[in-house]
Amino acid sequence: MHPAPSALRRAVAAATIALLATAVGCAPQPDDKASGGSSSSAGTTCAKGKLATKTSGKLTIATDEPAYEPWFKDDKPANGEGFESAVAYAVAKQLGYDKSAVVWQRVPFNKAFAPGVKTFDFDINQVSISTERKKAVDFSSGYYDVRQAVIALKGGKAAKATSIADLKGLKLGAQVGTTSLNYISDVVKPSQEAAAYSKNDQAVSALRNGQVDAIVTDLPTAFYVTAAQVTNAKIVGQFENQGGTPEQFGLVLDKGSDLTSCVTSAVDALRKDGTLAKLDKQWLSDAVDAPVLK
Repeated sequence: MHPAPSALRRAVAAATIALLATAVGCAPQPDDKASGGSSSSAGTTCAKGKLATKTSGKLTIATDEPAYEPWFKDDKPANGEGFESAVAYAVAKQLGYDKSAVVWQRVPFNKAFAPGVKTFDFDINQVSISTERKKAVDFSSGYYDVRQAVIALKGGKAAKATSIADLKGLKLGAQVGTTSLNYISDVVKPSQEAAAYSKNDQAVSALRNGQVDAIVTDLPTAFYVTAAQVTNAKIVGQFENQGGTPEQFGLVLDKGSDLTSCVTSAVDALRKDGTLAKLDKQWLSDAVDAPVLK
């Protein structure tokens, strides 16, 4: 026996409502947080010393090996000396982790911001924040505003350069995967291909040995290179920021990490209370000026 048309319509409507209710219950619900933001339990998400870290009760921080000065001292990130080591511990303290609760890892520079799950809670290694890198990882807010600089041997071809045009016919080098290398290809646009090195020390050695006319690094590193590593070298000049926005170093986290908003808040607090400026003055005070190449 077939149901009457009206009864059939009522049955179909009831079934449809039931199906919709089931679908809503099973469908992905709107996320209360942006990538790396705080969840709805924001009051406890950033509870000091109780974050959802890789190891409960510990904060795992990564950097490259070797860890260069003036960012670190004596290649020992755990000693708290050097700008980035000091910043790392300041962020840890802000998050509720004392020095004994910090665990250091060594992670190659390029691997830190490559796609994939990370073994650290955050990485600190002069990694510039960029739109391209944000596709693979999260960043905190910037903890240091940086410019790129050109280093050349005194008396060499590049030593007298006063403009970007003066660099175009030279052999330039930088560490692979860095904004330093990007400045060579995108800003200088030299007539010969730039030399790319897996480590900055290799770029420095190439400069020392005359294999390149000049290398590009961030400005504080350039001051260290000329003061301690290649004393017969000089800083030729620094580049202007591109696009009117300062280049900034940020802490690197897993893409979509629940820690991102907490770490960003910690960095923001350190900037607001003057801690970052104090550490800048303490560890990077020599890296204050160089001619601007236009």
